Amino acid sequence: MSRKILVLNGPNLNLLGKREPHIYGFETLADVEADCRGTGEGLGLAVDFRQSNAEHVLIDWIHEARETVDGLVINPAGLTHTSVSLMDALSACAFPILEVHISNIHRREEFRHFSYVSRVAAGVICGFGTQGYTLALQRMARLLESAAK
Repeated sequence: MSRKILVLNGPNLNLLGKREPHIYGFETLADVEADCRGTGEGLGLAVDFRQSNAEHVLIDWIHEARETVDGLVINPAGLTHTSVSLMDALSACAFPILEVHISNIHRREEFRHFSYVSRVAAGVICGFGTQGYTLALQRMARLLESAAK
């Protein structure tokens, strides 16, 4: 039986491949989704992949997920550094949460070094480009496998 994983993407990630490709690369969000679905299938994970530019939509999806998924991978984008509300929604979840960033946020502007989401995430993957998503799914599969034992 597949475990369900929600992969959430925050503001501006719909522009992936077009916005600052020297930082974020040339892969599109559709490319990332295809990689996640393929990786998930190989790991026995059903991937629900979503993106919104609206903080309240992300929060609503997290609330909904509390009853429907086994784990969550999130790239909160710019909300990483600003959203206490997103952190609070995530802290109400009983399943594992993994935070992903395409760029290495610690090599960028000072304000990007802080993450509210990291306070509630089981782990953070950053600086590996879009491969960070598939690495997060691999880790999620291991976390869920360990929890089942």
